[in-house]
Amino acid sequence: MEEMTKRAEKLLLLKQADIYRGPLILVNVGYPVRSGGFPLSKGLTEVSEEWPEILLEARAAALLRELICRSGGWKEICPVSGYRTRREQVEIWEGSFRENGEAYTRKYVARPDCSEHQTGLAVDLAKRAETIDFICPDFPDEGVCAELRRLAPGCGFIERYPKEKQKLTGIGWEPWHFRYVGYPHSVIMKERGFCLEEYIRFLSDYPAENPLIWRDSQREFEIFHVPAKGRFTPLKAPETGVVLVSGNNVDGFIVTIWR
Repeated sequence: MEEMTKRAEKLLLLKQADIYRGPLILVNVGYPVRSGGFPLSKGLTEVSEEWPEILLEARAAALLRELICRSGGWKEICPVSGYRTRREQVEIWEGSFRENGEAYTRKYVARPDCSEHQTGLAVDLAKRAETIDFICPDFPDEGVCAELRRLAPGCGFIERYPKEKQKLTGIGWEPWHFRYVGYPHSVIMKERGFCLEEYIRFLSDYPAENPLIWRDSQREFEIFHVPAKGRFTPLKAPETGVVLVSGNNVDGFIVTIWR
């Protein structure tokens, strides 16, 4: 299901296929991209006019632009890679095997169908330079790059592959790879030091009857996990609030209610 915003009224029926769509889908070796999942081709848009070939899911693209603007990075930061088709991921995987060898490729390149780039929710960023390494672009923790990293959670982005989480993510440290998961999830993950694998597991302990409550300076959020129950999963929506539903690409849905 695409990220959905609507006033909750009676009952939502969540489709089984929607497990594989949404900003909180987990994509890795154990949970590959599924047919019919994110993105819908019509939902992709260019990151900016300067890089029309770099595409992201529309909301992720809009918030990336806002993030780069907030950090003051338009003159020093450039996107290197956004959405990739499966064919493109195969070419990158096979090309890296030939040029860099197996160990390097397995550390820094996701297998086809196990790459977040196939979702349209992930982007690789680099500090502008005459020569940029496509696989491992330079994105140092200083200057505007550090400022963007600091501001990223507020715009719904996380640094997806932290150095200390390599055993959990299965991918080497990639300080250039940012993933859109949406607010407030990005901030909660940062506060708790979670990678996405840990966060999806963490939320499974919060059912609708006992949601995770999180507050910022203006709003209260209820977040909970709904296991899929066959072809259609009923979700009893609250009488007030805004409801966001995302599949997790594992076993069901993450529901976020804004009040």
